[in-house]
Amino acid sequence: MSEEMKSEFTEVENYQVGDVVTGKVVTVEDSQALVDIGYKSEAILPISELASLHIEKASDVVKEGDELQLKVIRSNEEEDRLIVSKKAVDAEKAWQELQRKFEANETLSATVSEIVKGGLVVDVGVRGFIPASHVELHFVEDFSDYKGVSLSLKVIEIDPEKNKLILSRKEILEEEETSKRKKRLELLTVGEELSGTVQRLTDFGAFVDIGGVDGLVHVSELAWERVAHPSDVLNVGDEVKVKILKLDRESERISLSIKETQEGPWEKAMKEIEVDEIYTGKVKRLVKFGAFVELFPGVEGLVHVSQIANRHIASPNEALEEGQEVQVKVLDIVKEQKRISLSIKEVEQAKVKKEIAEFEEHANHGSLNVTLGDVYPELRNLNK
Repeated sequence: MSEEMKSEFTEVENYQVGDVVTGKVVTVEDSQALVDIGYKSEAILPISELASLHIEKASDVVKEGDELQLKVIRSNEEEDRLIVSKKAVDAEKAWQELQRKFEANETLSATVSEIVKGGLVVDVGVRGFIPASHVELHFVEDFSDYKGVSLSLKVIEIDPEKNKLILSRKEILEEEETSKRKKRLELLTVGEELSGTVQRLTDFGAFVDIGGVDGLVHVSELAWERVAHPSDVLNVGDEVKVKILKLDRESERISLSIKETQEGPWEKAMKEIEVDEIYTGKVKRLVKFGAFVELFPGVEGLVHVSQIANRHIASPNEALEEGQEVQVKVLDIVKEQKRISLSIKEVEQAKVKKEIAEFEEHANHGSLNVTLGDVYPELRNLNK
């Protein structure tokens, strides 16, 4: 045997270590396969050189008659045979294709072959690892159902020299979600009313899913009455009706309102409040020109300073205080401006007129021909 044949790094007949050859499988054993590559004896293809991942038997990968591309990796001097590798050829092609896909941001498909600590393993010509955090958009506790499942993946880290390949399914799912959100946003319009599901509650409001995109219902838009915290009126999972107030497609921000889909306090009040009728209300605010009195929750009317008392007052606080309960008469309603004019003075005058009428009626039926107006001449003017 020549010195060249003795060295695994020198030419062997027509073959040299590192050469890629084509051969036909002639024998398949448990731990190896014998391949005819045109050399004087069949080349040995060890089970460890069949695939990048562990396999139990050579027959799991090859069968007799298969034509394979193989790389010469060394020689077996004792048996005068060449040792070849299918894995090396597959890996070289795989790394090139994986690098191309990585640079082009393309997807690839692979079947999960192993479930290991921290993630999943796939065979893409080389061993690829999918970290647990990159399998789904949500946390997965048990991966047992993923074995044998084909997944669409993206290369997120590649280093052939270190035989390192990190893949992600989550990135594809995120891109799909982004695409769906953009399409959904294009269909939405300001003022539209639609149904949604409460996804999350915060101190400042509630996030509602309206078909693939989330919008924020600020705490001030949850109800017509004041809400201290969203959890006081909503729970995660609640189905709600919302109205789109603002829509920013570029930043994917949507402002929603629940209260705008409900009958407001003014609409309710307009069905019950009538001009010239008397109602009981509470003084909410005192201002220089009058007092605002709440007739119904969220509905206030103005008592001008001139309508507060029968006597002249310079400031509302001379006769009223906040929180005081008063009776008021509705003088005027301007629905379009949500404005109600009220009077306390006219209620008081009406009471006095009634008392005068009742007194005079009683006096005329008695022995004394005297009227309340005779006793209090200034009150008689109220009857005129």
